[in-house]
Amino acid sequence: MIIIKTDAQIEIMRKAGKIVAETLQIIGSEIKPGITTAQLDSIAEKYILSRGAIPAFKGYRGFPATACISIDEEVVHGIPGDRRLVDGQIVSIDLGAVVDGYYGDSAATFAVGEISEQKQKLLDITKRSLDAGIGKAKAGVKLGVVSSTIQEIAEDAGFSVVREMVGHGIGRNLHEEPQVPHFGPASAGPILEKGMVLAIEPMINEGGYKVNQKPDGWTIVTADGSASAHFEHTVAITDTGADILTRI
Repeated sequence: MIIIKTDAQIEIMRKAGKIVAETLQIIGSEIKPGITTAQLDSIAEKYILSRGAIPAFKGYRGFPATACISIDEEVVHGIPGDRRLVDGQIVSIDLGAVVDGYYGDSAATFAVGEISEQKQKLLDITKRSLDAGIGKAKAGVKLGVVSSTIQEIAEDAGFSVVREMVGHGIGRNLHEEPQVPHFGPASAGPILEKGMVLAIEPMINEGGYKVNQKPDGWTIVTADGSASAHFEHTVAITDTGADILTRI
């Protein structure tokens, strides 16, 4: 069941989304060779709590940290720890916050020091695919239009779209209906309605789209070991477009 949000509920979600966006901005300024993923996680948790919000991911289905931090071939759900970032890596930070019972969810992928041209292209294309998909989202449009737009941009650049991990509706729960694939025909999925709130989050791989799960039970990695990038926004559907709730 897809839950339509009121204007008042969307404004609460905007508060949560702004805190997530601010946290990502702070984390981005701290990413450099030598810092540990646990240190980044601690910075994220302290900031979210300082803003009067609750970290959305910590304890969710048993996840042990505030942020999902995924490096290079890790697609999503990387667990922070004592691993230190190294020059030339890319690192995806996925964050959520809860304000007055409503969720905000966003992700971005950052360069660690100097990265290769190919990795920079991967970041640029993933971000571009998200922006283009959001640009298609408005009331009366099929969700598949958003999905197919993302897939076309990624694949035209020679990359692939992860199939097994998708975006989602969001509200009083972190994951709600509908599922939001980042691939597929434009004719697929429900018709978007005003008041729907979606987390759109393409995960784009440098190589093939297949993924595996590591023995930790959380971290998803590319099957071929190629690099992966991840960008995400929470958006509210309006009659004229998508209102991005996770930006400053």
